This record gives sequence, structure tokens and C-alpha cells, in this order.
Amino acid sequence: MRDIMGMMSKAKELQSKMQEMQEQVAVLEVEGSAGAGLVTVTMTAKGDLKKIAIDPSLLKADEGEILEDLIIAAHTDARGKAEKLLAEKMQSLTGGLGLPPGLKLPF
Repeated sequence: MRDIMGMMSKAKELQSKMQEMQEQVAVLEVEGSAGAGLVTVTMTAKGDLKKIAIDPSLLKADEGEILEDLIIAAHTDARGKAEKLLAEKMQSLTGGLGLPPGLKLPF
């Protein structure tokens, strides 16, 4: 019975820490870039797009398709960095709980 109570206590502690981490993640920002820095995208670790910076040299009429590709690539780069940041935070949060590897907690 004490084991169940201990698990319940750890579950409540984890829930509290998860809520705190979600609040932190909402304000953490990551930056992705493409085209050797010609396009940069800034977004929160939760995926909310905050800013796009485009080098003026890409603002030519015949560069539209290249620009579109670079924006997508920069966003993909930023999203990858955000996912890595979240994984690191989750690892530090759940490290001592003995959860099975690969368990996806809600996020």
C-alpha cells in the first residue's frame, strides 16, 4: 500500500513539474536558419512562430521559390531545435522517476 501512495505522490509531483515546464516552454525561444543565414525563423519551443528575418538580397521577383524553400527549411531547423530542447527538459524532469524509455508524456 505504501508503494501506491509513493507512486501517487510522485505522480502529483510530476504533474506539478510538467505544468511549470509548460509555462517555461511557452516563453523559451529558438532560432532556425537556412541559406547560410539569409533566412532566420524565431519561434517558441511550443512552436509558435514569432519572427521571420529575410535578407534583402532574396527579395527579387525571380527569387520567390527559393525564398519559400528557405523559409520552410529555417522553420524545420527551428522546430528540430525546439524538439531537442523539450527532450532535454523532459529528461531532466523525469530522470529520477524510472519511467520506461520512449514513454511520451503529453506535450
